[in-house]
Amino acid sequence: MGDVAKTRAVVLGGSLAGLFAARVLADAYDEVLIIDRDVLIGVEGPRRGCPQSRHINGLLARGQQAMEEMYPGITQELFADGVPTGDLAGHVRWYFNGKRLKQQQAGLICVASSRPKLEHHIRERTRAFPNVVFAERHDILGLETTVDRSRVTGVRVQPLEDGAAEKIISADLVVDATGRGSRTPIWLEALGYPRVEEERKKIGLGYVTQHYRLTADPYHGDLSINPVASPALPRGAIFTKTDGGRVELTTYGILGDHPPTDQEGLYEWIKSLAVPDIYDALQHAEPLDEPVAFRFPTTLRRRYEKLNRFPDGLLVTGDAVCCFNPVYAQGMTVAALGALVIRQHLHTGAVPDPFQYFKDLASNVIDQPWEMTNIVDLSFPGVEGERPLQVRMAQAFLGLVQTAATRDSVVAAAYMRGAGLIDGPEALMRPPMLLRILLNALPWAKDKPEPPQTPPPWAPAETPAPKAEPSGKSQAPANGKPAANGKAKTAGASVS
Repeated sequence: MGDVAKTRAVVLGGSLAGLFAARVLADAYDEVLIIDRDVLIGVEGPRRGCPQSRHINGLLARGQQAMEEMYPGITQELFADGVPTGDLAGHVRWYFNGKRLKQQQAGLICVASSRPKLEHHIRERTRAFPNVVFAERHDILGLETTVDRSRVTGVRVQPLEDGAAEKIISADLVVDATGRGSRTPIWLEALGYPRVEEERKKIGLGYVTQHYRLTADPYHGDLSINPVASPALPRGAIFTKTDGGRVELTTYGILGDHPPTDQEGLYEWIKSLAVPDIYDALQHAEPLDEPVAFRFPTTLRRRYEKLNRFPDGLLVTGDAVCCFNPVYAQGMTVAALGALVIRQHLHTGAVPDPFQYFKDLASNVIDQPWEMTNIVDLSFPGVEGERPLQVRMAQAFLGLVQTAATRDSVVAAAYMRGAGLIDGPEALMRPPMLLRILLNALPWAKDKPEPPQTPPPWAPAETPAPKAEPSGKSQAPANGKPAANGKAKTAGASVS
């Protein structure tokens, strides 16, 4: 008897979407090969091929659950490696329209890891599978197919070594996880397949990130301070504890109103935010690096689920399918959930049906966060796009929820569970919650005490408390920092 042929899956791109895909493929294929242009193994800092690794990357609560499902115990590994944690609704100080949301634990575990730290842990856990192999420093040139172009059989790559020859790597399955710049749409057209329909929305987002070490504690038990941009003031920020005893600030503006990267200008920008918490905290902060900018002009969704022709042996995942407004921190979570969809289509051991995969990915993973993104983005008058009655009604209801959440911690926790993709939007429409929202959103509700609380359906007691950060004594600001007017002010409320 001859040897049984071994199966191979090839993943294009070694960032988080590629690592998640490789993890689930490792259970079904004899070999999983991850191809990337960067050096990956041993890298613990930002990578050139992942420019957003220098900025805050949020993992939503549902993403944490998916990550834990694929890598049991990894959440605690991250916490043991100095990553702070807390509850998204109970330990984050959220501000919407300049008003602070009530805080209540909602069973939403935050993993306040920097992107390089998170990626390093996930990469090391993926590398631990003996059938996972990394092909670093390779350019990806294109797809190989059967003669009739009905099936992808491998990829053409170019090693980035002097004198190295182009080569073909055969594969039973190819997964494109190369991100927003994915060339799969171009490759498909060259093979005679229809053009992939794309949806884009110009948001003109720009943000700047800087890391600090604090000499005074503005958090008072909270994990993060997050004033969210609004149509009245389209500027916002996330100011969070992260690994290494550092604080990470990402501040943003939309429609071309972008933060500056000079230190003095950045401080003045922070002063313009809807609440003074972050500006006051920076009076007692030592910058650890220079401000770094990132531009995100448009959201993008590629509608692969609408194609009526697609080659077998090829799937697409992560940002290569859908790029959300990064302010809402949905990208990593959707990448993790996309990997679980791939896993669902591997259970028979057969090559996945791409049509069914893309339909499931769209309906079960992408549709909800994409709709959430559109509703919020279109609330800014300068963002172009149709606003049918359904969208305007959803925006009006969202406004009621946010108002009620500033007055009722149960509503705030339910809102955060939806934002964390734990619950669907229908959870806010159930009669008891809907009544609570309406009663607390009325103009006179601000003068009424918060309604009596009944035990919520979630279990916050299981959520780990945020790690304590030593708070030093206040010091006078160094040159170039915002002038202090007495002691630093701190808002005592919720954060995103």
